[in-house]
Amino acid sequence: MSSPIGRSLRIYYAPGRAAALDAFHRRFLGPGELAFDIGAHVGDRTASFRRLGARVVAVEPQPRLARLLRLLFGRDAGVVRIAALVGAAEGEAVLRLNSANPTVATASPDFIAAADGAPGWEGQRWDMALPRPVTTLDALIAAHGRPDFVKIDVEGYEAAALAGLSLAPRALSFEFTTIQRGVARDCLARLATLGYGHFNACLGEGMRFAHAAPIGAQAMAEWIAALPAEANSGDVYAGLEPARLMG
Repeated sequence: MSSPIGRSLRIYYAPGRAAALDAFHRRFLGPGELAFDIGAHVGDRTASFRRLGARVVAVEPQPRLARLLRLLFGRDAGVVRIAALVGAAEGEAVLRLNSANPTVATASPDFIAAADGAPGWEGQRWDMALPRPVTTLDALIAAHGRPDFVKIDVEGYEAAALAGLSLAPRALSFEFTTIQRGVARDCLARLATLGYGHFNACLGEGMRFAHAAPIGAQAMAEWIAALPAEANSGDVYAGLEPARLMG
């Protein structure tokens, strides 16, 4: 498969990756627990959560990827698929698509502006716009139950997604980028107000914590601020139980 989605499938389902994902996610999830996969993309995280025995609510607004998720998980009663954005309030927003690189579809105009001319983002072009329904994390919790773990990867829309959350799951993660460090600061501030005091992070797609022990929100913001631009991206993990965030 030579399409952009095919490239994503080769990357995210590469040999050996599933075992690494499962080993990492096992600290957050177990059989019968509930995970939200916000920005499910090609479903590699959803697949990992299911292998661990967790139920999953997989949210993905891109129609082509939503169809792929239906092919992958349509017969799995343990996966609920929702074709929507997750934001601060229910309604509608414009999703901007990058037809050559569906990984970076975004509902954030600021994300596109930050990527323009940034090193490592050369040639990225958002060439389509599509109105999509918006739900919230609180609405998903009301409909499906309180999750044990939430993964958020929505290309610069992470702070908007967290603005629609009013209670703290046991653990969650959000993606950050070095072109939008302010979004990470906003996310960390929101999580601190929700009661999170323990954080760790992984760079890129690596499943290895950067810190031997969890750190606080301010220390995490300072760590992200000090990263070189070429670090590009990573994921911050927040938890109510520090033992789950040990490196």
